[in-house]
Amino acid sequence: MTVTLDPAVKELLARSVAPEAPATPPTAAELRAAFAASWRRPETVEEVASVTDHVLPSGVRVRIYLPDVASPVPAFVWIHGGGWTIGSIDENEVASRAVCNAAKVAVVAVDYRLAPEHPYPAAPDDCYAVVEWLATGGAGPAVDPGRIAIGGESAGGNLSTVVSMMSRDRGGPPLAAQVLICPVYGHPDDGFRSYVDFAEGFGMTAGAMRFFFDQYVSDPAQLNDPYLLPLRASDLTKLPTALVLTAEYDVLRDEGEEFARRLADAGTRVEMTRYSGQIHGFYGLYTDLPASPRSHRHVASFLTRVFTPHP
Repeated sequence: MTVTLDPAVKELLARSVAPEAPATPPTAAELRAAFAASWRRPETVEEVASVTDHVLPSGVRVRIYLPDVASPVPAFVWIHGGGWTIGSIDENEVASRAVCNAAKVAVVAVDYRLAPEHPYPAAPDDCYAVVEWLATGGAGPAVDPGRIAIGGESAGGNLSTVVSMMSRDRGGPPLAAQVLICPVYGHPDDGFRSYVDFAEGFGMTAGAMRFFFDQYVSDPAQLNDPYLLPLRASDLTKLPTALVLTAEYDVLRDEGEEFARRLADAGTRVEMTRYSGQIHGFYGLYTDLPASPRSHRHVASFLTRVFTPHP
């Protein structure tokens, strides 16, 4: 395998020396603490018209970024990654603000419950509750309850499609689009080549994904549930148009691209782009990479087209 990583990615990986393996595996709480300690909010972020936190009747917290334009604006529900186990709405500040301004949408970042304290199906239930809340006008007059798209990175991409399926199956709020960035759709044992080629040394590892599944899944039988792994779904029809972005050097690359093909085969309009030379997290986590702002513009352009009225 010839590796042609983006030079900026090579530099990032060279700085990210893996620590010596601990004597005992870390807990989810320890991983969260380590992640929080390593994450630093950028010194400068784009200004938006307002940023407000809200708590839904269900107890789910959301953060709403509003652009400086006449309201009401469409809503873009954003679901962070972290293997359903770590991460928070804070980590995607750069991407959320960039898309809010460029697409002129309200970005609604979801602080869903995390595993293992809250295993499947807590996360999709929380995210679906946010969509229902928006559709009933819960965000107020600044946000259009009739124009909602959903998206996320990694586990957030998984949850975006799961919520789209839930809404279809339950006769819930219609979603205009789904934005799926390095999404999780299968299991490490499904046999995708990218799990072999990029198992170590490219940020996200095969071992980390196994750890995340161990936290999220309380019963192995759940791995056959399409609301947990959409590649298990027998029916992918009548789902919203999709933008799928994958990273060339990512264990999740092949399953994301396979799912995009199955979506298209089921009649969904799909736009898919593989970001050459990139690794998992290039969109929302490693925002110093040159590809990161390019991907934000890509998402904003897609959303603008989705929400622009056609004559």
